[in-house]
Amino acid sequence: MCNNYAPTRPESLQALLSLDAVGDYPAETRPDYDAPMIQINQDGRTECVIANFGFAPKEYAREGMPDPVNARVETIGKTPMFAPYWRAGNLCIVPAQEIFEWCYETGKAVRHRIWLKDQPEFGIAGLWRTWPEPGGGSLKTTFVMITVNAEDHALFRRMHKPTNPDGTPKEKRGVVMLRRDQWDDWLTCKDPERARTFLQLYPAELMDDEPAPSASRSIKPKNEKPKARPKQKPPESGDLLGD
Repeated sequence: MCNNYAPTRPESLQALLSLDAVGDYPAETRPDYDAPMIQINQDGRTECVIANFGFAPKEYAREGMPDPVNARVETIGKTPMFAPYWRAGNLCIVPAQEIFEWCYETGKAVRHRIWLKDQPEFGIAGLWRTWPEPGGGSLKTTFVMITVNAEDHALFRRMHKPTNPDGTPKEKRGVVMLRRDQWDDWLTCKDPERARTFLQLYPAELMDDEPAPSASRSIKPKNEKPKARPKQKPPESGDLLGD
Protein backbone atom coordinates (compact mmCIF):
# COMPACT_ATOMS: atom_id res chain seq x y z
CA MET A 1 0.00 0.00 0.00
CA CYS A 2 1.13 3.55 -0.56
CA ASN A 3 -0.44 6.88 0.31
CA ASN A 4 2.65 9.12 0.37
CA TYR A 5 5.19 9.54 -2.41
CA ALA A 6 7.41 12.06 -4.19
CA PRO A 7 6.20 12.63 -7.76
CA THR A 8 8.67 13.13 -10.58
CA ARG A 9 9.54 16.80 -10.80
CA PRO A 10 8.17 18.87 -13.71
CA GLU A 11 11.51 19.39 -15.44
CA SER A 12 12.20 15.63 -15.46
CA LEU A 13 8.72 14.86 -16.78
CA GLN A 14 9.14 17.37 -19.58
CA ALA A 15 12.43 15.74 -20.59
CA LEU A 16 11.07 12.19 -20.32
CA LEU A 17 7.92 12.83 -22.34
CA SER A 18 8.95 15.80 -24.49
CA LEU A 19 6.10 17.83 -23.03
CA ASP A 20 5.53 21.48 -22.36
CA ALA A 21 4.97 22.64 -18.78
CA VAL A 22 2.87 20.07 -16.90
CA GLY A 23 1.54 22.24 -14.07
CA ASP A 24 2.18 22.93 -10.40
CA TYR A 25 2.09 20.34 -7.62
CA PRO A 26 3.70 19.69 -4.20
CA ALA A 27 7.04 17.91 -3.80
CA GLU A 28 5.27 15.17 -1.81
CA THR A 29 1.83 13.74 -2.53
CA ARG A 30 -0.73 12.47 -0.02
CA PRO A 31 -4.42 11.55 -0.33
CA ASP A 32 -6.49 14.34 -1.87
CA TYR A 33 -3.43 16.16 -3.22
CA ASP A 34 -3.12 16.99 -6.90
CA ALA A 35 -0.25 15.27 -8.70
CA PRO A 36 0.88 14.44 -12.26
CA MET A 37 -0.66 11.43 -13.99
CA ILE A 38 0.16 10.07 -17.46
CA GLN A 39 -2.55 8.68 -19.72
CA ILE A 40 -3.53 8.22 -23.36
CA ASN A 41 -5.96 10.94 -24.42
CA GLN A 42 -8.90 10.67 -26.83
CA ASP A 43 -6.59 11.50 -29.73
CA GLY A 44 -4.38 8.52 -28.89
CA ARG A 45 -1.51 10.67 -27.67
CA THR A 46 0.36 10.41 -24.40
CA GLU A 47 -0.38 13.33 -22.12
CA CYS A 48 0.37 14.35 -18.56
CA VAL A 49 -2.49 15.84 -16.54
CA ILE A 50 -2.72 17.10 -12.99
CA ALA A 51 -5.14 14.77 -11.20
CA ASN A 52 -6.41 14.04 -7.69
CA PHE A 53 -4.76 11.22 -5.69
CA GLY A 54 -7.87 9.37 -4.48
CA PHE A 55 -10.60 7.79 -6.59
CA ALA A 56 -13.69 9.44 -5.06
CA PRO A 57 -12.94 12.88 -3.59
CA LYS A 58 -15.53 14.08 -1.13
CA GLU A 59 -16.73 17.05 -3.19
CA TYR A 60 -17.53 14.81 -6.19
CA ALA A 61 -18.66 11.53 -4.65
CA ARG A 62 -21.82 10.61 -2.79
CA GLU A 63 -21.82 11.20 0.95
CA GLY A 64 -20.26 8.28 2.79
CA MET A 65 -18.50 6.85 -0.28
CA PRO A 66 -14.95 5.70 0.53
CA ASP A 67 -12.04 7.41 -1.22
CA PRO A 68 -9.37 4.73 -1.78
CA VAL A 69 -5.89 5.60 -3.01
CA ASN A 70 -4.96 1.96 -3.73
CA ALA A 71 -6.75 -0.79 -5.67
CA ARG A 72 -6.07 -4.49 -5.09
CA VAL A 73 -5.25 -6.46 -8.23
CA GLU A 74 -7.25 -9.42 -6.87
CA THR A 75 -10.51 -7.45 -6.88
CA ILE A 76 -9.93 -4.60 -9.33
CA GLY A 77 -12.06 -6.31 -11.97
CA LYS A 78 -14.91 -7.09 -9.53
CA THR A 79 -15.30 -4.14 -7.18
CA PRO A 80 -18.04 -1.77 -8.43
CA MET A 81 -15.85 1.26 -7.77
CA PHE A 82 -13.02 0.03 -10.02
CA ALA A 83 -14.36 -2.67 -12.37
CA PRO A 84 -15.96 -0.39 -15.03
CA TYR A 85 -12.74 1.58 -15.44
CA TRP A 86 -10.55 -1.53 -15.39
CA ARG A 87 -12.64 -3.13 -18.13
CA ALA A 88 -12.58 0.12 -20.12
CA GLY A 89 -8.78 0.15 -20.07
CA ASN A 90 -8.43 3.37 -18.06
CA LEU A 91 -4.83 2.59 -17.24
CA CYS A 92 -2.45 5.32 -16.16
CA ILE A 93 1.05 5.85 -14.87
CA VAL A 94 1.84 7.74 -11.69
CA PRO A 95 5.36 9.15 -12.22
CA ALA A 96 7.47 9.02 -9.07
CA GLN A 97 11.00 9.39 -7.73
CA GLU A 98 10.43 7.59 -4.44
CA ILE A 99 7.64 6.34 -2.22
CA PHE A 100 7.31 6.47 1.56
CA GLU A 101 6.20 3.63 3.84
CA TRP A 102 6.13 3.06 7.59
CA CYS A 103 8.48 0.41 9.00
CA TYR A 104 7.97 -1.10 12.48
CA GLU A 105 11.16 -3.17 12.75
CA THR A 106 12.45 -1.05 15.66
CA GLY A 107 9.17 -1.44 17.54
CA LYS A 108 8.17 2.09 16.58
CA ALA A 109 6.79 3.57 13.38
CA VAL A 110 9.68 4.91 11.29
CA ARG A 111 8.98 6.43 7.90
CA HIS A 112 11.24 4.99 5.18
CA ARG A 113 11.81 6.25 1.68
CA ILE A 114 12.00 3.61 -1.05
CA TRP A 115 13.54 4.08 -4.48
CA LEU A 116 14.84 2.10 -7.47
CA LYS A 117 18.59 1.77 -7.93
CA ASP A 118 18.38 1.50 -11.73
CA GLN A 119 15.50 3.91 -12.49
CA PRO A 120 15.81 7.54 -11.23
CA GLU A 121 12.21 8.08 -12.32
CA PHE A 122 9.72 5.24 -12.44
CA GLY A 123 6.02 4.85 -13.09
CA ILE A 124 3.51 3.32 -10.69
CA ALA A 125 0.71 1.39 -12.40
CA GLY A 126 -2.63 3.07 -11.78
CA LEU A 127 -6.27 3.39 -12.77
CA TRP A 128 -8.10 6.65 -13.51
CA ARG A 129 -11.59 8.03 -13.86
CA THR A 130 -13.27 11.46 -14.12
CA TRP A 131 -15.89 13.27 -12.03
CA PRO A 132 -17.98 16.28 -13.06
CA GLU A 133 -16.97 19.41 -11.18
CA PRO A 134 -19.57 20.48 -8.58
CA GLY A 135 -22.18 22.55 -10.38
CA GLY A 136 -21.38 20.95 -13.74
CA GLY A 137 -18.95 22.11 -16.35
CA SER A 138 -15.45 20.67 -16.54
CA LEU A 139 -14.31 17.23 -15.40
CA LYS A 140 -11.85 16.38 -12.62
CA THR A 141 -9.53 13.40 -13.14
CA THR A 142 -8.75 11.12 -10.19
CA PHE A 143 -6.51 8.07 -9.83
CA VAL A 144 -5.46 5.16 -7.63
CA MET A 145 -2.31 3.03 -7.50
CA ILE A 146 -2.58 -0.73 -8.06
CA THR A 147 -1.17 -3.03 -5.36
CA VAL A 148 -0.27 -6.72 -5.20
CA ASN A 149 0.54 -9.13 -2.37
CA ALA A 150 4.07 -8.61 -1.05
CA GLU A 151 4.42 -11.40 1.51
CA ASP A 152 7.44 -12.83 -0.35
CA HIS A 153 9.05 -9.52 -1.32
CA ALA A 154 12.25 -8.90 0.64
CA LEU A 155 11.69 -5.14 0.93
CA PHE A 156 7.93 -4.53 0.94
CA ARG A 157 7.25 -7.27 3.49
CA ARG A 158 9.26 -5.22 6.02
CA MET A 159 6.82 -2.32 5.80
CA HIS A 160 3.51 -1.60 7.58
CA LYS A 161 2.27 -2.83 10.92
CA PRO A 162 2.89 -6.53 11.64
CA THR A 163 -0.66 -7.11 12.91
CA ASN A 164 -4.19 -5.83 12.51
CA PRO A 165 -6.04 -4.22 15.47
CA ASP A 166 -7.50 -7.63 16.35
CA GLY A 167 -4.03 -9.17 16.55
CA THR A 168 -4.18 -11.18 13.31
CA PRO A 169 -1.21 -10.95 10.90
CA LYS A 170 -1.45 -7.96 8.57
CA GLU A 171 -1.17 -8.68 4.86
CA LYS A 172 1.86 -7.06 3.25
CA ARG A 173 1.27 -5.28 -0.07
CA GLY A 174 3.25 -3.19 -2.50
CA VAL A 175 2.63 -0.93 -5.49
CA VAL A 176 3.57 -1.99 -9.02
CA MET A 177 6.57 0.00 -10.28
CA LEU A 178 7.05 0.07 -14.06
CA ARG A 179 10.33 0.66 -15.88
CA ARG A 180 10.38 3.49 -18.39
CA ASP A 181 10.48 0.99 -21.30
CA GLN A 182 7.15 -0.50 -20.09
CA TRP A 183 5.19 2.75 -19.98
CA ASP A 184 3.88 2.80 -23.56
CA ASP A 185 2.83 -0.87 -23.54
CA TRP A 186 0.98 -0.43 -20.24
CA LEU A 187 -0.79 2.76 -21.28
CA THR A 188 -2.01 1.35 -24.59
CA CYS A 189 -3.14 -2.02 -23.21
CA LYS A 190 -6.92 -2.47 -23.53
CA ASP A 191 -7.09 -6.17 -22.64
CA PRO A 192 -7.65 -6.62 -18.87
CA GLU A 193 -6.07 -10.07 -18.87
CA ARG A 194 -2.96 -8.85 -20.66
CA ALA A 195 -2.83 -5.87 -18.30
CA ARG A 196 -2.51 -8.28 -15.39
CA THR A 197 0.80 -9.55 -16.80
CA PHE A 198 2.36 -6.16 -15.96
CA LEU A 199 1.28 -6.33 -12.32
CA GLN A 200 4.40 -7.72 -10.69
CA LEU A 201 6.51 -6.30 -7.87
CA TYR A 202 9.84 -4.78 -8.82
CA PRO A 203 12.83 -7.01 -7.92
CA ALA A 204 13.85 -6.26 -4.34
CA GLU A 205 17.56 -6.43 -5.20
CA LEU A 206 17.08 -3.43 -7.52
CA MET A 207 15.40 -1.38 -4.79
CA ASP A 208 16.71 0.34 -1.68
CA ASP A 209 15.33 2.09 1.38
CA GLU A 210 16.42 4.20 4.33
CA PRO A 211 14.77 6.03 7.23
CA ALA A 212 13.24 9.35 6.18
CA PRO A 213 11.74 11.33 9.06
CA SER A 214 8.45 12.96 8.18
CA ALA A 215 8.72 16.43 6.77
CA SER A 216 6.04 18.99 7.39
CA ARG A 217 3.14 18.54 5.02
CA SER A 218 3.81 20.10 1.63
CA ILE A 219 1.87 23.25 0.88
CA LYS A 220 -0.76 22.76 -1.79
CA PRO A 221 -0.82 25.05 -4.81
CA LYS A 222 -2.69 28.28 -4.13
CA ASN A 223 -5.43 27.45 -6.62
CA GLU A 224 -6.29 24.19 -4.88
CA LYS A 225 -9.12 24.39 -2.36
CA PRO A 226 -8.53 22.49 0.91
CA LYS A 227 -10.67 19.42 1.34
CA ALA A 228 -12.37 18.65 4.62
CA ARG A 229 -11.32 15.19 5.76
CA PRO A 230 -10.62 13.89 9.28
CA LYS A 231 -6.92 13.93 10.12
CA GLN A 232 -5.18 10.56 10.31
CA LYS A 233 -2.10 9.67 12.31
CA PRO A 234 0.70 8.97 9.79
CA PRO A 235 1.50 5.40 10.97
CA GLU A 236 -2.17 4.47 10.61
CA SER A 237 -2.90 6.25 7.32
CA GLY A 238 -1.84 3.36 5.10
CA ASP A 239 -4.25 1.09 6.94
CA LEU A 240 -7.20 3.49 6.71
CA LEU A 241 -6.71 4.87 3.22
CA GLY A 242 -5.14 1.93 1.45
CA ASP A 243 -6.81 -0.91 -0.40
